[in-house]
Amino acid sequence: MTYIEEVLSKLNTKYFYEKEFLQASKEVLESLKDVVSEHEDFYRKNLILERLTTPDRIISFKVVWKDDKNNFQINNGYRVQFNNCLGPYKGGLRFHPSVNQSILKFLGFEQVFKNALTGLPLGGGKGGSDFDPKGKSDTEIMSFCQAFMSELYKYIGPDIDVPAGDIGVGGKEIGYLFGQYKKLTNSFHGVLTGKGISYSGLLGRKQATGYGLLYITKALLESKNISLKGKTCVVSGAGNVAIYAIEKAQQLGMKVITCSDSNGYIVDENGIDLDLVKKLKEVERKRISEYVKYHPEASYFSGKGVFKVKADIVLPCACQNEFDLEDAKACVNNKVICILEGANMPLTIEAINYIKENGIMYIPGKASNAGGVAASGIEMSQNSYRQSFSFEDVDRQLEVIMRNIFNNISLTANKYNKIDDYMFGANVTGFFKVVEALIEQGI
Repeated sequence: MTYIEEVLSKLNTKYFYEKEFLQASKEVLESLKDVVSEHEDFYRKNLILERLTTPDRIISFKVVWKDDKNNFQINNGYRVQFNNCLGPYKGGLRFHPSVNQSILKFLGFEQVFKNALTGLPLGGGKGGSDFDPKGKSDTEIMSFCQAFMSELYKYIGPDIDVPAGDIGVGGKEIGYLFGQYKKLTNSFHGVLTGKGISYSGLLGRKQATGYGLLYITKALLESKNISLKGKTCVVSGAGNVAIYAIEKAQQLGMKVITCSDSNGYIVDENGIDLDLVKKLKEVERKRISEYVKYHPEASYFSGKGVFKVKADIVLPCACQNEFDLEDAKACVNNKVICILEGANMPLTIEAINYIKENGIMYIPGKASNAGGVAASGIEMSQNSYRQSFSFEDVDRQLEVIMRNIFNNISLTANKYNKIDDYMFGANVTGFFKVVEALIEQGI
């Protein structure tokens, strides 16, 4: 049995109930077979893969808060501090009913490699709660955020662990969390990223994940002498990542013809009306089905199916495992050029294997959605310098970082004769950077 097979077997036995974490671990470790086999005895002797797949610590706590009826409510809170070899733990907070330890471990594990690829001095972590902000009043959200931070603040700091937003944690929630941290510590420093512009936030942070996704898409296609202009694009989701991916795609001359939410999806062959989507999702907080009331020429479909819509480029930007084998087969039939992940692990392993076998170029989220954490790293620098960077300056830095990520993962893939295998390139590039730091700091 190879070392990788040994580690995967141990993980499956020990964490059989953590399906998301096991999926992420398998995807990464199986792509490392060639590089690990070169020094297998060294890696096995020093438990390198066990160290990489085991979080430094997991903090779990209860969150007690009051609702508008003056009743007490209780939720679970977590922070997974996965690896800080390269810098302070860095990764978002997710507030969603689905949040559990497995999901946060998978996200934290992915974050380690993603942050390594940016070239910034950032470790990896993730956190959140099973609290659902949907349907809650501002007062209730504030009450929860203050209670959550009253426990979390003990474990974070600008040189220790710097959380950010994620699903269910936007500018409003970051503001409430930061305000409580400041109150409890009597200090004003960059302990959170994604802050409001009025209190040392970064211009361009909101757009960064979506914009970064298109910058790496552009770099990929340019490497193949393919222009983005005039290409049609399928985007899933209608949250922050999807909205700004659509915005940048349109700026680059592409036609985006879909967007979606958890109930269904829109197909607009004339091109998505982004101003309307922003109004529905960011202002009115309505379902995407409302789109057809304003554009009756568009079509709304309930349930899954957005990835079966014919287009040149597919960008999954909603949630993990939204793209399965049937979607992969549809994309192959539709002659899709490339698929890049805007969300974290939206493609199942079966889907990834199928599209790779059938020649669709694919870049995993740890590379393609790294724009958000890249901008967070820039925000941390801005806070340390007590400066304010312009939107244009941030956007330039973001594009440079995303192009560098593409160049590095491409070079790694080519070095091992894995031409166009950008998943291999991303995993191996991140692996070497983290392991080098781990060894140099004393294993």
